[in-house]
Amino acid sequence: MSGVKLEGVVKQYEGGLQVIHGIDLEIRRGEFVVFVGPSGCGKSTLMRMVAGLESISAGTISIDGRVVNELPPRERDIAMVFQDYALYPHKSVYDNLAFGLKLRKTPAADIAKRVADAAAILKITHLLDRKPRALSGGQRQRVAMGRAIVRNAKLFLFDEPLSNLDALLRSEMRTEIKKLHQRIGATTIYVTHDQVEAMTLAERIVVLDAGRIMQVGTPDEIYQRPVSRFVAGFTGSPPMNFLKATIDVRDGGASIVVGASALAIPDSLRACVQGMHGREVEFGIRPEDIRLAPNGASHAALPATVVVAEPLGAETLVTFECAAGELIARLPPSVKLAPAQPRALSLDMDKLHLFDAASGLSLGMTHRGS
Repeated sequence: MSGVKLEGVVKQYEGGLQVIHGIDLEIRRGEFVVFVGPSGCGKSTLMRMVAGLESISAGTISIDGRVVNELPPRERDIAMVFQDYALYPHKSVYDNLAFGLKLRKTPAADIAKRVADAAAILKITHLLDRKPRALSGGQRQRVAMGRAIVRNAKLFLFDEPLSNLDALLRSEMRTEIKKLHQRIGATTIYVTHDQVEAMTLAERIVVLDAGRIMQVGTPDEIYQRPVSRFVAGFTGSPPMNFLKATIDVRDGGASIVVGASALAIPDSLRACVQGMHGREVEFGIRPEDIRLAPNGASHAALPATVVVAEPLGAETLVTFECAAGELIARLPPSVKLAPAQPRALSLDMDKLHLFDAASGLSLGMTHRGS
């Protein structure tokens, strides 16, 4: 049975503004699904509709097989973790964790056990007597998560819970959230605009834009086989490079013309571009699929000039300028390059992505890993 099922879900406000356009989605019981997309794409609105905090204009939402359209949040058996923690400042950590259970008239012994179990899972047992003002940001977020855990809910909803934390704490809390899901196995919907969170946490990712689903897939599917330029550009750090190019198919061969350079398409991919001679496309290549060509190399190399190098310890990110625009390469830390230095780039053409210049849709070149 599915954990959550959305069928034809629409959200339209007074005045005719429609922000969610007929969403169909099934989330399996126990699955961790991440909604990701830019600000204003509808991801938080969609999650709030699942929670019952926003009404739906059309369609149905089911949780564990029961339609919940008309049910208030308290009757949907959900637990939410918000961006701002929403802790009671005058209550101790223990009382914050226990408050929802007390409202539900849960027996005191059961409350004590649930709080103790949640505190042990999140390593906050030593904090139970403290008030929120005496906690760090990461500790407050653990308390917010603990308040959800004690509910033993069917569905966990996380609304950008890490956005107020610094980079190190975000990394630590991603690990904690993943371990938490592995331990309790609750169906989970997690909303974020951070593609790193999406890629590291999700079993499946739902990429949204303008209230519509652009693609649903595992992190590997989203990364390796994006269905559009939008999806391709939303994953990866740094994201995929895009260059204007033209397809050249003749004399039994096929190449991508980028500026004045013709880059041969591998035999395994040539069938995908047959009949497309002269078609303008956007050529996509990820930073890790770019290398420096040997000095003097010209075959299948793209002439470029160094713009800036960014040493990061384990790697160096280098921005190059070529005839078709700028692109970023992820290179070994041993590489030393100076601004304005000319270098030829070798692109792994087995990893190329081609997108229609007008629609942005993939031209079917992204079948690797299938």
